[in-house]
Amino acid sequence: MQPKKILIVDDEPDLCEILEFNVKMAGYQATIAFSSEDALQLDPSLYDLVLLDVMMPGISGFDLAKILRQSGCKTPIIFLTAKDTEDDTLHGFDVGADDYITKPFSVREVLARVKAVLSRTSLEEDSDAIVFKGLSINPVKKSATIDGINAELTKTEFELLYLLMKNAGKVLSRPQLLSGAWPEDVVVSNHTVNVTVTRLRKKLGAYADHIVARHGYGYCFLIDN
Repeated sequence: MQPKKILIVDDEPDLCEILEFNVKMAGYQATIAFSSEDALQLDPSLYDLVLLDVMMPGISGFDLAKILRQSGCKTPIIFLTAKDTEDDTLHGFDVGADDYITKPFSVREVLARVKAVLSRTSLEEDSDAIVFKGLSINPVKKSATIDGINAELTKTEFELLYLLMKNAGKVLSRPQLLSGAWPEDVVVSNHTVNVTVTRLRKKLGAYADHIVARHGYGYCFLIDN
């Protein structure tokens, strides 16, 4: 299992160095950004958690959290800040914080909070997964695994498989699959569905036969095949 990736965003180099060292010692991957602007360049949505300072030049931590949440980024955020009034704390949660730690703090406290938030979000993500025997697809993590091994699916293949597994046992027409798995601004034909299903089956190995065609109607994911 890949270690969780943590993005540390703070304009204090010494603090970043301490956090980076201890985060790595705890078994996580760590990346540092010394400003919100740098953090945006790294794309926080690619990380499992963000440790975020509030008071920084330029875009503040509060504003960065607001930008991320408005863009649809669901990466957990833990604020690290000297702003410890009740209003500050409440504002932090209002803009999307998952936890809030006031400075000065102990590294042990930070690691305990990180572990707790990651455990909670992992449970939430796993509850959204659809599992059929050794085939699992997770719409939150955008991942699919076959017998524990990551399935290298394209975005369209992923969306198509998710749609079929979510509606297991139901026959979905080609127009339904097109509207559910392809972007609205992309013009594709029914033949495109057939080609994509063929590619998807090749990647599913032993589970390929569970995607069946109902000629004249569409496709179905069978759980009793």
